[in-house]
Amino acid sequence: MFTKLKQFKDIRSKAKVIQDALASERIEGSAGWGKVKISMDGNQRVLDVSIDPSLQSDLKTLSIHVKDAVNDAIQKVQKTMAEKLKGMGGADLAKDVQAMMK
Repeated sequence: MFTKLKQFKDIRSKAKVIQDALASERIEGSAGWGKVKISMDGNQRVLDVSIDPSLQSDLKTLSIHVKDAVNDAIQKVQKTMAEKLKGMGGADLAKDVQAMMK
């Protein structure tokens, strides 16, 4: 039982290191030829939203561009997360969790 607890603490520690590394990343998604920009950290938290004033009068177009910019940012964050996890042993972390569940 104590072995499982130690394994769990080790996994939590590794996960925290990865989470902290991702928090320092800044990724930008954009849409509408750069008129809408969404900045996120590697943990998919929105940090900043930038909207060109020319879009303020057309809310339908604005909402489409915001949705597209968010989706673009999420896609880029997921790619960054995958690269970071690969470089930091994230695959090993998943294997550790699976082994612990046996």
